[in-house]
Amino acid sequence: MTMILIGQYDSPFVRRVAVALNFYGLSYEHRPWSTFSDADKLAAYNPLRRVPTLVLEGDEVLIESMAILDHLDQQVDLDHRLIPAAGSERRAALKTCALATGLCDKMVSLIYERALHQETSDAWIARCTTQVSGVLSILEAQCAALATPFWFGGRPGHADIAVACAMRFLREAHPDIAAVSQSSALVGHAERCEAMREFSSVVQRFDPPRR
Repeated sequence: MTMILIGQYDSPFVRRVAVALNFYGLSYEHRPWSTFSDADKLAAYNPLRRVPTLVLEGDEVLIESMAILDHLDQQVDLDHRLIPAAGSERRAALKTCALATGLCDKMVSLIYERALHQETSDAWIARCTTQVSGVLSILEAQCAALATPFWFGGRPGHADIAVACAMRFLREAHPDIAAVSQSSALVGHAERCEAMREFSSVVQRFDPPRR
């Protein structure tokens, strides 16, 4: 049975998994279900009604991108994995991934606050915006200081994928923040990644939820 990846590619979390599947050469069926309009169908696999959701052979279901990627890493040999197996390099890669995915969490929070609430909280918007700006500053400094083509070497890894997916989401979901952020190194890194087939074959323009 082919794995089934549920979720739309405009989600940076879903796209991150899809890009990793492409790099690993693992085949899958894609079901572009929305967490809003397809929530009932999604609930049959994931009671949280969240994406990404990955259905394995035997109908085993994995949820959350970190758990899904941990499983996918185990399907390939050590030399081809997108993250070091252990030690300080693995911890550093996981930290960069956590920053990038946390950045996406805050960007999604901003979208929901503005798109789904009749009355928005200026304090919450300011907090999320500050968190987004802070993470962008840290990642920009790291990216500008890289001595290798990609975050942890000569080929892309999970950190590069997470950061590139976050940058595309930033540009499409929050163009106002992207326009004022000082992120030239991150933009260049994302452009290099987006030029790869593994990225360019899984693209969907972001369409914000509406009331």
